[in-house]
Amino acid sequence: MRTAWIIASGTELILGQSRDTNSAWIAAQLAAAGVRCARMCVVGDDLAALRDVLSTAAAAADVVVLTGGLGPTDDDLTRQALADVSGDALVCDEASLAQIRAFFEARGRQMPEQNVVQALRPSRGEALPNPVGTAPGIVMPLGRATCFALPGVPIEMREMFAAGVAPRLRGAQEGPVLLSRRLNSYGLTEADVGQRLHDLMRRGRNPEVGTTAEMSIIGVRINALAETVEAAERMLNEAEAAVRQRLGGAVFGTGDDTLAHALCRRLWERGETVAVAESCTGGLIGKLITDVPGSSRCFVGGVVAYANSVKEEWLDVPRELIQRHGAVSEPVAEIMSRQVRERMNATYGLSATGIAGPQSDSSGKPVGLVYLGLATADGAAARTIRLGDSPREMVRTRAAQAALGLLLRRLEPL
Repeated sequence: MRTAWIIASGTELILGQSRDTNSAWIAAQLAAAGVRCARMCVVGDDLAALRDVLSTAAAAADVVVLTGGLGPTDDDLTRQALADVSGDALVCDEASLAQIRAFFEARGRQMPEQNVVQALRPSRGEALPNPVGTAPGIVMPLGRATCFALPGVPIEMREMFAAGVAPRLRGAQEGPVLLSRRLNSYGLTEADVGQRLHDLMRRGRNPEVGTTAEMSIIGVRINALAETVEAAERMLNEAEAAVRQRLGGAVFGTGDDTLAHALCRRLWERGETVAVAESCTGGLIGKLITDVPGSSRCFVGGVVAYANSVKEEWLDVPRELIQRHGAVSEPVAEIMSRQVRERMNATYGLSATGIAGPQSDSSGKPVGLVYLGLATADGAAARTIRLGDSPREMVRTRAAQAALGLLLRRLEPL
């Protein structure tokens, strides 16, 4: 099986100012084309360091994929590093230059002179068109490898990979392929999932099955190694069927599906809607739902009732109720969900009120204590979740996820 190195370029990655989300995505695409990633590297905007890692990668791998460093500024060094390592001169690719000019003209702007540098490529390189940006990519021989230089902007990189990289790799495919699939589950612990799938997760098994946990979502990944894509697909389908049979309704989606995606699908199917009233989550529940394209078909709206005065004036939460039980309480969560449902004429009302931290409230209620409300045509009820003394953002995110999960499990019980 051919091997690859993936190199992410950018000082912002080295300093932790940005996350490298490209490399994992590229590795999965390479595997589907019969190329196994052998190493991932991150290097800053340093010409000598970039030359060194490119030289090493070109001698060790069959394929090198480099992202970043193709912009128009002085710290974009990928073109020069490729030229230095290959010994090629940089030349202007006239077709790329015309495409860059057209990009600006279509937006009613004149191309800055500095962008001319983006049309440069090593003389033995070939430009890869960029359909959504100004930075063309480059493909060229480098040592024993074929090197692909792609933009660092994720949407530009993915478009270019699909159009200019994947077809070349599949055309040269030799030997086995590795295909992957991910199922997402909610409502079971990782230990529960592991127990139900224990024999499928046996070390050395093909397909390989493993789990990952993040913010209460348990992902089940399946990797199938076979001589052909068709055979690997069959193995994935059989393994997926076995996982779904054992986990039942806990599986809510595949790939990049989120709880919000699953919830929206269920609401669409039923022709129903939801409205939200949020305190500690500060609008995050509504944000997660509206991240889903088409969510306007099921999401009516929401109220961020952070202050008690907003709870009282906008959601008609009685002041005496807050004084008796506190704003963070089951009765308040219950009436918040009921009022937002009625006021927005939605099928369901969801609410969240809690202590996100970093300190407990004046009554001594601990960080991580959250109350969720769910209102339906049959009435409203609240439930308590305890998320522990976790960082503020973790409490907010897990509370928002739990709210989505609460309604999802109402619509589709385990």
